[in-house]
Amino acid sequence: MTGLGLVTAAGCDRESTWSAVRAGRSTTAPDPALDGLPVSLSCRVPELDHPVLRQRGSARLDPVSRFGLAAVAQALDQAGLDPQEWDGDRVAVITGGGFGGSRTLETAQARLAEHGPEFVSPYFLTGYLGNMVCANIALRFGVTGPALSLSTACASGTSALGLARDLLATGQCDIALVCGAEAAVTRLNVTGFAQLGALSSKGSRPFDAARDGFVIAEGAGAVVLERPGHAAARTARPLARLIGYAASTDAHHLVAPHPEGRGAERAVRAALADADIGPGDVGHVNAHGTSTRQNDDIEAAVLRRVLAHRPPVTSAKGALGHTLGAAGVIEAALTVLALAEGTVPPVAGLRETDPGLDIDVVSGAARIHPSPVAISNSFGFGGHNAVAVLARA
Repeated sequence: MTGLGLVTAAGCDRESTWSAVRAGRSTTAPDPALDGLPVSLSCRVPELDHPVLRQRGSARLDPVSRFGLAAVAQALDQAGLDPQEWDGDRVAVITGGGFGGSRTLETAQARLAEHGPEFVSPYFLTGYLGNMVCANIALRFGVTGPALSLSTACASGTSALGLARDLLATGQCDIALVCGAEAAVTRLNVTGFAQLGALSSKGSRPFDAARDGFVIAEGAGAVVLERPGHAAARTARPLARLIGYAASTDAHHLVAPHPEGRGAERAVRAALADADIGPGDVGHVNAHGTSTRQNDDIEAAVLRRVLAHRPPVTSAKGALGHTLGAAGVIEAALTVLALAEGTVPPVAGLRETDPGLDIDVVSGAARIHPSPVAISNSFGFGGHNAVAVLARA
């Protein structure tokens, strides 16, 4: 991994996002666009201005593509890669997301209902379709190798990391641009999650005794993965290594995780085996940690069974909210920053760790904890489980 980029409610760059997460500072705020709904909290990306978005045609893009492009541009800049100089056939784009262009859809539906079909933009489909983040990245940066868009709900970003790793390992590309992006804070989507009882009206508090749901969020994360030989040939400085990955499916329920966490546990154990390390080698855990009663209970039970040495556990969703399909890449990037700094960020909003969980959740302030390896968990509706193992460079 040679570059990373972040666009979140904490800010539109790596530094702002890491600062908020490291400080345990929540970005949750009342959202006027959600007034009148059962829940009206969200974590919105602030005004985004990046040179890559000043090019012709950018203004018509759905926010999800704008977030993705900005995150990828940051990652390329840090990696020292110039798309004008690479062989586009040897570059891949892998994106993960759950919703596609939700705001474009909402606008088009309103125009159709209020004014008729002639008022629906001809750019509706190119803003709405789920593959358009991937397509826009490939188009903007001249990528002519594999361009693949994945959707495994809230596991999408981590699934994208795994697929990119496999493309590199099998020699199908030298560089993989991996991006998780989501801009799903719309009235309909929020209503859907509220009807499931998944949202909090008080704030996200992963692993807290009083947790009552997540806060919906938007944003994007991007990382540049390269074959080691390719990175070495251009003397690139690696930030971290993706040394293991695994995925599983619960086949239990469309939205509820398996009550014993069997699928999640299989994914964690398989990812460690893929990395050729033991459970005791895990220095800290970036948990999926959604702040729902059920998810946190089940994930904690999995961690107790697999990681008996009780490594420190964190979740970025207290600070950034739940970015849904983007969360896996955003949180992988944060895990890389944590490994590089030798710290584990606190869980924002956590006041009293649920005593029944019996895991070591970091609270209050960042914990100095140098370690060479961490895991990052992502679990999604549909029973999708994905786990990445990251090692300090």
